[in-house]
Amino acid sequence: MTAEIINGKELSTELKLEMKEEVEKLKELGLTPHLTVVLVGENPASKSYVKGKEKAAAETGISSSLIELSASTSEAELLQLIQELNEDKTVHGILVQLPLPEQIREEKVIETIHPNKDVDGFHPISIGKMMTGEDTFLPCTPYGIITMLKSKDIEIEGKHAVIIGRSNIVGKPIGQLLLNENATVTYCHSRTKNLQEIASNADILIAAIGRAHAITAEYVKEGAVVIDVGINRLENGSLTGDVDFENAKEKASYITPVPRGVGPMTITMLLKNTIKAAKGLSKIEG
Repeated sequence: MTAEIINGKELSTELKLEMKEEVEKLKELGLTPHLTVVLVGENPASKSYVKGKEKAAAETGISSSLIELSASTSEAELLQLIQELNEDKTVHGILVQLPLPEQIREEKVIETIHPNKDVDGFHPISIGKMMTGEDTFLPCTPYGIITMLKSKDIEIEGKHAVIIGRSNIVGKPIGQLLLNENATVTYCHSRTKNLQEIASNADILIAAIGRAHAITAEYVKEGAVVIDVGINRLENGSLTGDVDFENAKEKASYITPVPRGVGPMTITMLLKNTIKAAKGLSKIEG
């Protein structure tokens, strides 16, 4: 058996075409969804991510703006800016690019963004609604993973999903979304004993630990669905995931590659959330 590839780049292209049509209809009603991104400092990876978001927004017809602040910006200055964006009726989605300089508390910034404009899905109110299965903005990477599974009609209900990694951005929320879809969920992390044994019992295995090729074929049950969230840069400059792709694909039924896997879906779901925010703030149904 060689696994079928779940190509996130192809799926994101399809979804962006659908979103472009939706945005065109909204523009006919006088509404142009607008995303404002705030970048603090000169982090090269962050700059690259922000460029990708701007490009994707343009492809779908979503209006976007970038506010760049120096690395010495104080927490109070950033919170003041967020309050102004909260009150700006032309701004539908606010995204503050993480990580932030050490003088600024990430949790304070996340809590200051109005829940109705929280297109990253990190606000405690958004997370709380996700926990209870209410309609809300979902964190973009987990939302992308669920969308990828559903695009292949992969059954989630009743399946055993194992998440390796427990970050607030990916690990914890993807486990909750799978639980909301009636999977049985096991969380694993750096303190987990018998990690390989637990992982090798998973019907759906999600690797999100940030260590290149840490998840070898021995962690993969025959016929499992393997989702690789890791993005690691090798010494030769190429990107690779947390999963040993070449060997794991011989055991899995479905697998995501790196690159062209989960990564492109993250930005796509951010745009989906921005459209949702624009419709919600403008009281447009559907």
